[in-house]
Amino acid sequence: MHMKKTALFIGLVLIWAACRQTTEKKTEIAVRDTTITVENSFTELFIDTTALASYITAHSPGDSLNAKLRSFYNHRNYQYAWFFPDGVAEFVPIFQSLRNDYIHYSGDSSLYNPSLDKTIDSLSQLKKISPDNVLAVEAELALTEQFFRYTDLAYSGDHKINTQELNWFIPRRKLNPEVFLDSLLKNKGRNVAAYEPVNRHYNQLKEKVLQYYALTKNGEPDTVATSKKFREGDRDTLLVALKARLHLLGDLPEPDSTPVFDTTLTNAVRHFQQRVGQKQTGVTGPAFFKELNVPVASRIRQMLINMERIRWMPAAPPTDYILVNIPEFTLHAYEDGKLSFDMVVVVGSEANSTVIFSGTLNQIVFSPYWNVPASILKKEVLPGIKKNANYLARHNMEWNGGSVRQKPGKSNSLGLVKFLFPNSYSIYFHDTPSKSLFKESQRAFSHGCIRLSEPKKMAEWLLRRDSTWTSEKITMAMNAGKEKYVRLRGKNEVPVFIGYFTSWVDQYGNLQFRKDVYGHDRKMEERLFGNNEMPLAQAVIR
Repeated sequence: MHMKKTALFIGLVLIWAACRQTTEKKTEIAVRDTTITVENSFTELFIDTTALASYITAHSPGDSLNAKLRSFYNHRNYQYAWFFPDGVAEFVPIFQSLRNDYIHYSGDSSLYNPSLDKTIDSLSQLKKISPDNVLAVEAELALTEQFFRYTDLAYSGDHKINTQELNWFIPRRKLNPEVFLDSLLKNKGRNVAAYEPVNRHYNQLKEKVLQYYALTKNGEPDTVATSKKFREGDRDTLLVALKARLHLLGDLPEPDSTPVFDTTLTNAVRHFQQRVGQKQTGVTGPAFFKELNVPVASRIRQMLINMERIRWMPAAPPTDYILVNIPEFTLHAYEDGKLSFDMVVVVGSEANSTVIFSGTLNQIVFSPYWNVPASILKKEVLPGIKKNANYLARHNMEWNGGSVRQKPGKSNSLGLVKFLFPNSYSIYFHDTPSKSLFKESQRAFSHGCIRLSEPKKMAEWLLRRDSTWTSEKITMAMNAGKEKYVRLRGKNEVPVFIGYFTSWVDQYGNLQFRKDVYGHDRKMEERLFGNNEMPLAQAVIR
């Protein structure tokens, strides 16, 4: 049962997993789809057909898996599924986490492949991947084989899974948005179930797509032609258009054609500002109108991109867990599957982006040392030492072997406590002495780790089941000046998900939008839709 609960935890594989028939049938090999070309494919990388044949010969996966592999790549006309010219697909580390989760809870190590993970780590460092890269070809085929094996193991006998084919999930070619919406919203096609995962966030966002789609039935709605600063008490004819736009988008409850900025409009402006991640001042301005005037068609594309991303995310587990949404700059802590609290965070800058992955938080480190990364040592510390012999003492640092570390204390770059969920990206949660950054609305400033605005609150929450860890004891440990590790075990270990969503529906039913801080949406939009435009005026909702 424990293994089954873990399987349910994975919403994304409900899209991918192949249906297990009561009677095993011989898998037929699909005909190759030669209509897929470099111009309309999801990725520009294609595998040489002989590479798959050589892989099958070398690895002898068996007749059934052999047929699945051949069918999968025939359906795709041998284009890659897991890699793009600019690097590893963002869902690769998510699948690795899901696979590791299955291995951990099932005790089945047959999927354990450290050499594959090492290869993926190496490829992740590349800024460009060529189709004939030997490591990329091997990793591509090994990942596909491993995924088929994973679904067979994790979902054997689960009759709730009724999707038809693996390649239905991984896009094979660029999509026409209107056709995509037609299949999504009008329930056409034999694979409709593949667009209906268990993850409730997907279906919530789909309902918002329907609503926005209906707004365009007569063309793109009018925008507000101004960037002026308006506040309560102002009178202006432009306020009529402002009210109309806010009512259209659901922020102003009732229509109002008066040119007066009243309390109701103030509340509507604040409501919209909250939905787009701006400070809730109730006052308009250039930044406000820039977000307000984003075309409805663009918002629909943004929602579709995030729906595609949500299909890869786990369904919310009925346990404690932590979710960090990078574009929202917010951490959400859940207790027994229900939201316990939110916390403002600082994430990696665009140049030092925080990686999207999942892990398990199992260690708290009070009064931590900060081991200075080699890059910072080279660029900042060593030049500082050359200029000032007292540089290390001034920064509360010391040599530690051939490297430098910062001693515990209030000036430590990690603050007074850090929280570890072991991963290959060296990412963790930590306190910070730079508290002022939490007041900013856009908080992408770190070197990749995630800074917490309320680290003591996090420590108290994680240790709440241990009566020996009182609030006073936690404060003492944070300020002891001596590093102390606390290991969390069993049910006290907490799953951590670091996601990237620029559109979602919150717990109050409000549609949220955020800026694409790392450009992930832009890349996915190009891969999903290419240059296809969405003739929304011709669309009809049934």
